[in-house]
Amino acid sequence: MRRFVVFIPLVLFFGLGILLWRGLQLDPSELPSALIDKPMPTFSLPSLQTPDKTLTEQDLKFGEPVLLNVWATWCPSCKAEHAQLNRIAEQGVKIVGINYKDDRGKAKVWLEKYLNPYMVNIYDEKGTLGLDLGVYGAPETYVIDAQGVIRYKHVGVVDARVWQQLEAIIAKLNNGEAS
Repeated sequence: MRRFVVFIPLVLFFGLGILLWRGLQLDPSELPSALIDKPMPTFSLPSLQTPDKTLTEQDLKFGEPVLLNVWATWCPSCKAEHAQLNRIAEQGVKIVGINYKDDRGKAKVWLEKYLNPYMVNIYDEKGTLGLDLGVYGAPETYVIDAQGVIRYKHVGVVDARVWQQLEAIIAKLNNGEAS
């Protein structure tokens, strides 16, 4: 019995080593979302450009897949991805923006200065929609199918490499395949 007690620390050490080794295999940029394959959460928030206009999840249904991009002027990564979003919008992809916990005036100036790739821009001043979406921070980008169902979530900057992944998902959705 005494010999068994001597091996307990060794067994614990190997167990911890295996657990840590497994952690090295995980992608740190991949944050799971409980909302994948679920409808867009219901919301009622003002438009960024037109404060009198109230937007809901129904305003995100364009009859085709869309990108939903969470952004803010205080976010340096959002500025880094903005040119790519403009290029994506030029290709005819519909992008919906969620201006997250931001100042409306600064956001409007930002869009004038850096151009506006968004078909619709939701002003989420208090972050309630972001909370419902499980937003970790900005930027985050979702692929929403034609029926308003969330099919994919990307945390971080959308660059050319990420856009290729998102474009492939959108192509599958356009062909009637689930992502």
